[in-house]
Amino acid sequence: MPVALRVVPCLDVDAGRVVKGVRFAGLRDAGDPVELARRYDAEGADEITFLDVSASSSGRATTLETVTAAAEQVFVPLTVGGGVRSVADVEALLRAGADKVGVNTAAIARPELIGEITRRFGNQVLVVSVDARRCAPGVETESGFEVTTHGGRRGTGIDAVAWAAEAADRGAGEVLLNSIDADGTTDGFDVAMLTAVRAAVDVPLVASGGAGSTDHFVEAAATGADAVLAASVFHFGTLSIGAVKDALRGAGHVVR
Repeated sequence: MPVALRVVPCLDVDAGRVVKGVRFAGLRDAGDPVELARRYDAEGADEITFLDVSASSSGRATTLETVTAAAEQVFVPLTVGGGVRSVADVEALLRAGADKVGVNTAAIARPELIGEITRRFGNQVLVVSVDARRCAPGVETESGFEVTTHGGRRGTGIDAVAWAAEAADRGAGEVLLNSIDADGTTDGFDVAMLTAVRAAVDVPLVASGGAGSTDHFVEAAATGADAVLAASVFHFGTLSIGAVKDALRGAGHVVR
């Protein structure tokens, strides 16, 4: 039986509030994370993702409190990322109630971290988040896509497709592919990027960045995404989780 496609709302949390912008800039308040998590759980979300966008020391404490509060009130898996730098950080988030933990910048700086985490907790716990964009002028990679760090603010010159493949080879249980170019634009997922990464990795692939209509989710699923993640269209009422699932079912995809 085919594995059901997952629909995942994403909560970008800064100082205890959900925020959302365009291409990681111009952030505006979108509500209380625990209230939104509760709402999405009731609406049929398959998972909920929390990302600590500031990842400061105070932000980390806030995130732990938020995860604990949400875990007590929702019944779907929680993925939490942002500022995770060590096995100890992963352990703290799991103890707070996270089911999976996302790692980005620290894994790029020290790829061995992927194996350290998966050997301790299993690869089903680890999501490697890849914030990627088309190469800026003067930057060249084989795929034409570059990995960024620090919330999309710093280019690395690392090929995004090659890095996703390496992360999977090192044991990541899942790759969350976020298009910086498409993020918050509601113009659609970056299908070219998705296609390239899908061809390079066998682990579950989460499409993120750019959703604006139900057709966009269907397109990402047709490209090979195992999960479709979005933020602003859910937060601000443009689309409901139910509407997205209905569209996916109508296109022949298996959903819960």
